[in-house]
Amino acid sequence: MLENAFMMIIIIMTINIVYVSLSTLRVILTLKGRRYIAGTIGTFEIVIYTLGLGLVLDNLGEIQNLVAYGLGYGLGVVIGSKIEEKLALGYITVNVISSDPDITFTKQLRDKGYGVTSWYAYGMEGDRLSMQILSPRKYEIHLYETIKSIDPKAFIIAYEPKQIHGGFWVKQVKKGRIRKSVQKAEEQQQQEANQEEVRSDGE
Repeated sequence: MLENAFMMIIIIMTINIVYVSLSTLRVILTLKGRRYIAGTIGTFEIVIYTLGLGLVLDNLGEIQNLVAYGLGYGLGVVIGSKIEEKLALGYITVNVISSDPDITFTKQLRDKGYGVTSWYAYGMEGDRLSMQILSPRKYEIHLYETIKSIDPKAFIIAYEPKQIHGGFWVKQVKKGRIRKSVQKAEEQQQQEANQEEVRSDGE
């Protein structure tokens, strides 16, 4: 009896985790304009939801099943968000303002494959270099690190555009070049870590 009750808890929780994870992904994909993928996910989502809800309704007298349903829901939201972060769909736009207009900021970023539009601006304390940078979301962290390595004092604002239309911005983003740039940076970090480890062992 106890074993059956435990199995029911596991089943209900698992079903709800899968359902809510799919639901979270569906909402995010819908907002990103991926309607057909979202619709496909929604088909599986409603089947799983009906199955899980049916199990709970058939066992309303068992409080542990309701608790499992609630826990599964919460975990599903977290897991769904994590999956979306790993997928990192779409692009991100980053606005950067540098207090040193003489830095070859634009060239360094373009050499790494990022799409950059730049212009000179004037701030309270003098001339500024203002840039709008387009990057695939999966390389967002690397972009921030690159910007900070060029100008540690740069002012950064990032947002996710809902739609990109016209121009050659997306074509300008060289994903292969960015990927190579990221891999090179990771290799350098690994080499530095290895060198630091060798120094520590030598001491």
